Parts: sequence; C-alpha cells; structure tokens
Amino acid sequence: MIPNRIHEIAKKYVEYDMIQAHTELPAFPDLRVRLLFAILNQQSVAQSELYSLVVSLVQLGMDTHDLIDLETDKRSESEMRSRQLKVLAGDYFSSQFYRLLAQAGQTDMIAAISAAVCEVNRMKVKLYIMMSRSDVTAEDYFAWMAGMKSKLFEVFAGKMAGQASSHWPVLLQGMCRCEVALDEMERCESPTRFYQSWAYWHVLENGNEEEREALEQQHPDPAFLSSLLKKYEFRGKLGVMLNAAADEVQAAAAGLGADMHVQELLQTLESYTGRWAGAVPALNETR
Repeated sequence: MIPNRIHEIAKKYVEYDMIQAHTELPAFPDLRVRLLFAILNQQSVAQSELYSLVVSLVQLGMDTHDLIDLETDKRSESEMRSRQLKVLAGDYFSSQFYRLLAQAGQTDMIAAISAAVCEVNRMKVKLYIMMSRSDVTAEDYFAWMAGMKSKLFEVFAGKMAGQASSHWPVLLQGMCRCEVALDEMERCESPTRFYQSWAYWHVLENGNEEEREALEQQHPDPAFLSSLLKKYEFRGKLGVMLNAAADEVQAAAAGLGADMHVQELLQTLESYTGRWAGAVPALNETR
C-alpha cells in the first residue's frame, strides 16, 4: 500500500509511549484523508497538507472519545488508566487542530470545523436515541454512520472548483460508505464489537425471536455469533455494499483526469477492498 503522507506527519502528534503502552487508539481515517489530500492537491490549494492534517487530528480526537467505555462496573487500575488516557488523548488531538490553524492564521477554518464537530455530535445523540429505542434499521444505521464520517470533510467543499467541486460530494459519500462497510465487516466477526453494529440491526430486523432475545447481551456467545455469520452471510452482504460504494468512487474519480494523487488514492482503495477478496470481488471485476 502506498504510504499516507498525512498519516506519517500525524504520528508526531499521536504516537506517545504512555498512550501506546496503556490504551488503544482508533484507526486513522486513511481513505477520507487520502481523498481530501488528493483533491486539494489537484486544485493546488496552498494549505492542502495543513487542512488534511488538522481534520485527521479532529477526527482521531472524536473517535478516541467514542472508544471510552461508559459502563459503571468496578474497573481494575489498568482499565481506569486506559479510560483516563482516552479522555486526555482525545482532548489533546482536538486541541492540536486549534493550535495549528491559529498559527497559520486560518481562523475561518477553525470556526467551520468547530461547527462541523457540533453537527457530528448532534447526529451522534440523535442516533443514540434512535438505537436506545430500537427505532433504527440496518439501512438507517449504515446511512447515519456514513453521514457522520463525511461531516467534517464536507467543510472543504468551498476550497474546490470546477470538476472537483461537482464530483466531491459523490467521492466523499462513496468513500465514507467504503469505510463503514470495511469497519462493519470487522465488527460482525467480533464478539466485543458486535453489539449495535450493522449486523446486529440486520438480525433484529430479520431474525427469529430466539435470536433477538440473545442479542440483548452486549457480548454475544462466540458460538452464537458464528451461527449468525453463517446464516445471514454478513460479509457477503457488506461486500456488495462495499463494491457499490467503491465503484461510485472510481466512476467519479474518472472525471478528474490522470492526476497522480487521485490514481494513488484508487490504488489504495483497491488494496483495502482486496483484503476481503473472499467476500468482495476486486474493483473492475465483472459481476
């Protein structure tokens, strides 16, 4: 896979020994950041590297806070340390976005990104309420997750012009759906992450009463989860969704010409989809 320049720069702000030793961090928003950097570079936006870096740090900060366990059970000292570090790390990552933009005199972008953060938090609360009432379908859940992933990056639409401006919404939404599908493929196989995943809502919609009752456990029995994987073919269904989203990205990117960064982006996307070759045909494969 082609190295992500922005990810390499971001390591300066996120890789600290104490954090790495005592807690886990979320995945870097690789595909979205590559997409933003590629389009801004094609448009010769002077601050393309800065914008891509700060939005990645904000996203990491929010995603780190999302990993904080809100259960009230008694915790071990190591679990409490991990929880505290997630709080502090998320705050620190977010603070760097303010500092970097302020140093560059980009006060308008501080305001725009801050407004987008507020909107993402509003969407999270709305989705949480819907899920707490079981008032959400698998399709709804997928759309909400993709929408929340796109919100911070929508801020940069005003920096684009011409073909890039018209293709940006399709590119961004398609890439976000790719990221959601890839993450949900992992979640459907993880007993600790299955609860309230896309697969969870799919079973609530389509499962029998016994299966729905078993899903009330936040950490389902591995044998039960294995039976659901076999019965409902989650990976295959998500693979179809991944392919559809990847095809949208590829079609929209074709309108941007043979730009080097765009081509690298498509190669990276293909490397991601290739990880799931058993469930997902390669890009351009006849289906």
